[in-house]
Amino acid sequence: MSRRHAAVRRSPRAHWLLFLLVLSALAASLVLEGWTTHQVDAARTRIPCSRPIPRQADTGRPVLRFGPHGVRTASMPPGTVALTFDGGPDPTWTPRILGLLHRHHVHATFFVYGRQVARYPALARRIVREGHELGSYTYTGGDLGAASAPRARLELSLTRTALAGAAGVSTRLLRLPHTTAADTLCGPEWTAAGQAAREGYLIVAADATTRRPEQGAVTQYSQTDLGYREARAVLRDHRVARFTTVGAGLGASSVVGPVTGVRHAQGVGLIGAQRLGHFLAAAMAWGLAATGVLGLLRLLMLTLLARVHVRRQHSCRPGAPGPRPVRDPVTVLVPAYNEEAGIASTLGSLLASTHTDLQIIVIDDGSTDSTAAIAEAIGDPRVTVIRQPNAGKPRALNAGLARARHDIVVMVDADTVFEPEALGRLLQPLADPHVGAVSGNTKVGNRQTLLGRWQHLEYVIGFNLDRRMLEILQCMPTVPGAIGAFRRHALLGIGGISDETLAEDTDLTMALWRAGWRVVYAESAVAWTEVPDTLGQLWRQRYRWCYGTLQSMWKHRRAVVESGPAGRFGRRALSYLALFQVVLPLCAPMADVVALYGVVFRTPAEAVAVWLCFVAAQLLSAGYALRLDRERLGALWVLPLQMFVYRQLMYLVVIQSVVTALMGSRLRWHSMERSGTADPYLAGEPPHPRTPAQVPAR
Repeated sequence: MSRRHAAVRRSPRAHWLLFLLVLSALAASLVLEGWTTHQVDAARTRIPCSRPIPRQADTGRPVLRFGPHGVRTASMPPGTVALTFDGGPDPTWTPRILGLLHRHHVHATFFVYGRQVARYPALARRIVREGHELGSYTYTGGDLGAASAPRARLELSLTRTALAGAAGVSTRLLRLPHTTAADTLCGPEWTAAGQAAREGYLIVAADATTRRPEQGAVTQYSQTDLGYREARAVLRDHRVARFTTVGAGLGASSVVGPVTGVRHAQGVGLIGAQRLGHFLAAAMAWGLAATGVLGLLRLLMLTLLARVHVRRQHSCRPGAPGPRPVRDPVTVLVPAYNEEAGIASTLGSLLASTHTDLQIIVIDDGSTDSTAAIAEAIGDPRVTVIRQPNAGKPRALNAGLARARHDIVVMVDADTVFEPEALGRLLQPLADPHVGAVSGNTKVGNRQTLLGRWQHLEYVIGFNLDRRMLEILQCMPTVPGAIGAFRRHALLGIGGISDETLAEDTDLTMALWRAGWRVVYAESAVAWTEVPDTLGQLWRQRYRWCYGTLQSMWKHRRAVVESGPAGRFGRRALSYLALFQVVLPLCAPMADVVALYGVVFRTPAEAVAVWLCFVAAQLLSAGYALRLDRERLGALWVLPLQMFVYRQLMYLVVIQSVVTALMGSRLRWHSMERSGTADPYLAGEPPHPRTPAQVPAR
């Protein structure tokens, strides 16, 4: 595939509009769920009364009508009791109360929460279907006297919408939460009652418990066990001539009526959003648990198996015979496309290697800059330059492989700078005839910026620590293109380097495992590479890596059911990649969302404590990885900052890669702009001393 002219069946950028729309809908649903489930303003508690209700309303009657000429009050006729139930609908007690009323052939008024109506719309429909009356108890049960004016209006309008969607009705009946008799509508509650009345509501309080039923009364019960027992006792009271609803007792049949189709559709949308928010909140809890378990499992595996790897490396007794040193001649393949900034440093570091029996082949893949000219100007007979039209990295490597004279082939990116001993150390595992490929230890050279330091930590923790563990498990899925050694006949045995995926190094490594070869890690073979220095370049690089890895996993999926070492590799490697490089990144944003949700809607201290524990675990793992790689622990200070930007970027990369793969799109090759800063010695912070003669020339 050409880097510049790859075919694209569908542009992945078009997915972002859909992604943003879906994300906005999910965020709105989650905010609605958080607000209704965990109230976050002053409306949670009632403000004490500062003044009594007006004298004209203080008649002891429970129903208040606000009009242009003041307030009028009303009550039930003598011998008539209007049963009212506050709260719910509740899946436990509402059906029991409805059954009780049905057995006594009585209708009642249910003042319900809008959020509960949205959560249990079938119960709201049952209340209406069985002839009962619905009233508003606000959406969340917040105190309207303590709420702001916008919050109060929202409480009422959302309840109207929920009732329209669930039961297809609109109600003018309102009972203010935290109130009983009319005289409790004092202070701020009176102001809230007046505002609600101006929106068309009839304010319904309750009669005092001392009022005798034969005088006519509006009773008030909660939808609980206590309310059920109190209502049952009243229904058995023979002093009551008639039980009715509030509207029927007032002779006002129009207090509850049907709604238009538009209002019903709006209500259905609100119910859907509330359900989605409730589902998301539950999913977040499960997602956080899954993320935590997977994350801790990975950290535990990394730490324990890396320790096993270290012990295995030092398990040989002093003086015990070991495998013969590998000093065979080596062919180094350096594919290059517009690499003029770093090609001289790469070739200089290879020529300065302590392993001198080299054939270095630079394959200029149609560069438009002076890459080939710089390589040719090196003037060392060990360096050969091949020019070819731009055809992509896999074809460039195959062109070099065809010209290789030696059985050991080392593949190197054109921005990689080798330590003097790296090449010799990279070859030593090939003393084992079962080893077909060896991965070196790639380090970040341009780590002077914050973005570079973040990638430095990722390389040490996410790549090199991983490779120690994966070598122990015998399932390392990738030999990086920056530094890797191969047996030439092993490469030819699998047909060379395939261009069927965008992650040719992963594809190649998996193919070697399936052909029966082992792949190991040489942590002492250190090479320095240049990483992207802008977020845009980083995004393009990681997007290609991730998408290519998904392609390779799909291409080699049959390894899972194969037998022998190939099947063992497939089951371990593909499971590991699926869990920790696909599922975990897809679930990991849950941790951030839960933390934000907890800060806004729950207990901020609890959310911060969970986040700090997560950071502490990351710091311990990172510190251990830096120690194993003999790196300075001072780099740890950027790790907490990494979690606010870098981690989210990597999550989005995985999300877009998965979406792109599912939709069948294909990606272009993206070339990174090089600045020639891969050499840490030229950058000013060498980790190990190097003599002046060993500094690669530019």
